[in-house]
Amino acid sequence: MNEYPIEFHPLQPFLPSGARLLMLGSFPPPRQRWSMDFYYPNFNNDMWRIFGFLFFDDTRFFIVPEQKKFDREKLIKFLSEKGIALYDTACAVRRLKNNASDQFLEIEQYTDVKALLQQMPLCNAIVTTGQKATQTLCTQFDVQVPEVGGSVETFFANRHITLYRMPSSSRAYPLKIEQKALSYKRMLEELTILAKD
Repeated sequence: MNEYPIEFHPLQPFLPSGARLLMLGSFPPPRQRWSMDFYYPNFNNDMWRIFGFLFFDDTRFFIVPEQKKFDREKLIKFLSEKGIALYDTACAVRRLKNNASDQFLEIEQYTDVKALLQQMPLCNAIVTTGQKATQTLCTQFDVQVPEVGGSVETFFANRHITLYRMPSSSRAYPLKIEQKALSYKRMLEELTILAKD
C-alpha cells in the first residue's frame, strides 16, 4: 500500500454567475492550516491581503477583526460581484510531506479546466498563482509557460483566452505584499475588474 494516501479536493469549484476570470492554485493546504472553509484558507497566505490592498487599500479588509481568520462570506460576496471564479489545477493529489508546498505535491488527477470554462461562457482569462499550477495549466492548453507577471494567449471553443501567471501568494515566495500586488493590479486593470488609478 502506498504510504501517501490520495487526497481529493475538499471544495467544489466556486463559479459565480457571470464570472470573467478563473483563478487557479495548485491544491489546498492540509485541513489543520485552514482558517476558513474556502479557497486560500491558510491565514499565512497573502492572497486575500493582496486583494484587500488593491481594492480597499487595506491588507486587513478580508480579515475577521480580532481573529486570525478570513471572512468567508465577505469574500464570497466580493468575488461574486467582481466575477472572479476559483478552483485548483489538481483535484486529487498525494502529499509527500504534511505541508502546503507544491514541491511535495504529486498530482494524481488533473482538473479538467476546459470543462470548467464550458460552465463559464463569459470567462476569457485564467490566472495561476504559483509555478506548479502554471505548468499544469500550460500543459493542458499546450502553450509556453509565461514569466511571473506575464501572460500568453490561447483559444478555446472559439473564445480568446489570456493565461496570466502571477506571483505565488505564499509567504514562501519572498516578495512583499505590495510588490506582489503590482502584478495582480496590472492584470485586474487589463480585465477592467479593477479601475485604473
